[in-house]
Amino acid sequence: QVQLVESGGGLVQAGGSLRLSCAASGRTFSSYAMGWFRQAPGKEREFVAFISWRSANTYYADSVKGRFTISRDNAKNTVYLQMNSLKPEDTAVYYCAARYGLGTSIRLDDYNDWGQGTQVTVSS
Repeated sequence: QVQLVESGGGLVQAGGSLRLSCAASGRTFSSYAMGWFRQAPGKEREFVAFISWRSANTYYADSVKGRFTISRDNAKNTVYLQMNSLKPEDTAVYYCAARYGLGTSIRLDDYNDWGQGTQVTVSS
């Protein structure tokens, strides 16, 4: 099992940037893939970005492609989400999640452990 703690959320104006971090503990960090998801008020949780265990593969939701970048530092047991050109519709609670299985996935059910989330609010 993995314990995940997100940080870096906050209030930012449209067009601004934030970098989210997710610190992991427990299972060897370099042995599993990671994902970021988000949930806006009244909406279902949705996939944002994926990164494989050695960063060889990344994948993004169309809504964030070209604006968000996922990365990881296995030496620091941390995954990041750099968010640029933020829009009001990016407002949500952002969650990181660990995936033990093989392959890229955007499905919530394919992720094994979740953090508690960090709030991102983008004002217009």
